[in-house]
Amino acid sequence: MNKQPVRGGVETAALSEEAIAEYLQQNVDFFERHATLFGKLKIPHARGGSTVSLVERQVLVLREKNDKLEARLHELIMVARANDVLANKIHKLSCRLIRARTAEAFIDALESSLREDFGASEWLILLAAPTDSAFQRVSSRHLRLVSPAAQELKMFDTLFEGGKPRCGQIRDSQRDYLFGAGTTEVGSAALVPLGPQPSSGLLAIGSPDTERFHPTMSTEFLAHIGELVSESVGAF
Repeated sequence: MNKQPVRGGVETAALSEEAIAEYLQQNVDFFERHATLFGKLKIPHARGGSTVSLVERQVLVLREKNDKLEARLHELIMVARANDVLANKIHKLSCRLIRARTAEAFIDALESSLREDFGASEWLILLAAPTDSAFQRVSSRHLRLVSPAAQELKMFDTLFEGGKPRCGQIRDSQRDYLFGAGTTEVGSAALVPLGPQPSSGLLAIGSPDTERFHPTMSTEFLAHIGELVSESVGAF
């Protein structure tokens, strides 16, 4: 083992940084017993070439930690507020749908809620409805009825199999079928399957903003909307 001369001619074994760190961890009161040494310690400043005392450095570290915690807390508060707003909007949607007594009133209530509360102008509810469905008597650009065995539904098989909302850019064939051929202004969309399985259809909401609906966004509230719409559809 290497030896190093120290003041007074005494030799001591060279200590590694790991050994020093381990010793200090096991002797947390070391600097209490060596207060003078503690006051003399200087370390490089994190943001410059000057040096600061160990106490000053600890204050800086704690301040940075506090700033990060405050930023995280602010982020959580903003998310909570946004969730409260969404929850209130879904509550209003629930009240509108409860008041709807006919299939036509249901479509009107859904249109008003999506337009006024959620800012959705491009949307469509696609229903696999039998010929005796009450929706057969409803005329709306936001409603499309198809046979439960329609081949067009196959382009949404993966959506129906997953049973969960999907957000992001959709295939051209899906976009054209749902929103009309050549509807390039729909940059992103949310597709919400309507249960129970096998699916009775889907709710499609489009946006010209390519980032409005993206694959990483939470779909919990969209799922709640899908459940409300599914239950209401089943009532007619």
